[in-house]
Amino acid sequence: MGVDEATLTVMDLVFGWRTAVLTVAAAILLPLAVGLSASFHNRLAARALAALLIVMTGVFVPWLIGFAGFYDRWWWLTFAPFSNALLVPPLLYLHAYALVTGRWSPAAWRHLLPGAIQFAYQAAAFLLPTPLKHYWADLAFTTGNAIVASLLAISFVVYGAWTIRLLHGYRDALSQKRSDDARFATAWLSRTAVAYPLLAIVWAGWLLVDAVKPLGYRGLMPLYAAIAGFALYLGIAGWRYLALPFPALDTLEHPEVRSPAVRNWQAQGEEWATRIRDNGWYRDDALTLRRLASLLATNETYVSRALNEGLGVGFSDFVNGLRCEDVAAALAADDSRPVLVIALDAGFASKASFNRAFQRRYGRSPSAYRASHKR
Repeated sequence: MGVDEATLTVMDLVFGWRTAVLTVAAAILLPLAVGLSASFHNRLAARALAALLIVMTGVFVPWLIGFAGFYDRWWWLTFAPFSNALLVPPLLYLHAYALVTGRWSPAAWRHLLPGAIQFAYQAAAFLLPTPLKHYWADLAFTTGNAIVASLLAISFVVYGAWTIRLLHGYRDALSQKRSDDARFATAWLSRTAVAYPLLAIVWAGWLLVDAVKPLGYRGLMPLYAAIAGFALYLGIAGWRYLALPFPALDTLEHPEVRSPAVRNWQAQGEEWATRIRDNGWYRDDALTLRRLASLLATNETYVSRALNEGLGVGFSDFVNGLRCEDVAAALAADDSRPVLVIALDAGFASKASFNRAFQRRYGRSPSAYRASHKR
């Protein structure tokens, strides 16, 4: 490895910018993991994320110390079980599962088994006598990297699909029970899960190329910098959002209630919609289906059916639609208050959720709507 102006050499070790970049990432990720593991909010999900951050840090640790020349100076570090990439996809899925259900997956150990086998293999190879370790490294490195790359690609695709399906179901359930569902939309996890296939292609592809034609430490630096960036995004987003009181999925399920054999759900929906509008109940920024059913002196199943079957709209869209009507009426009347103040008074909990709902309802931004009604 060459030495340049930004390189520090100590005891035959070379501390260049590559080592510095990965060291900074590790210095952020590990304290984040410690903080998450001690969190009192969404504890199981936080601990799963903490484990994920530690594992992802471990993935790039061999390169962090490799760039500095640790393996050249202390060859016995070969096979040290730092990197267990096969744990990454299932841990993200288990994190999402714990977040939306409030409990640990009953089959968690099965998901973690491939990663545990990878760790056990590396640990056993690490403990080999030096001559045998030399022989095994020459024999198994290329084949081992190819196998890991293939398994990793499959794992990323499978767990990415499972995570997306889980989060999609959770958001659907939220939209039927809570008017503040946008607060718990798990958008950062969805973006992560959608990025899984891309990360799988890049990660596995790079490892396969390296297995056929070794790229060396420098050639693999973009890959491990990307992994570090991916981990930082997850850690910082998790730290930000895990303080929210995410409703458990089973609390979003409708209780079994026998419905009348024949009922005009459209008429019922229109009647209840008028009462909700006249009483201004939709202005409660934390309005839930249960609370609305109580106000209407009925049950959640009936209200849900009246909205979905009678009016053809889900609970969240219905409530946010009434809030948007409030805002639109104020804007059309040339209300001088700031748009955000009007939106909060109408019941929206945040600017982001308001903007999305208004754009979906009226096909334009609130500011454009106000401008179009200027006298």
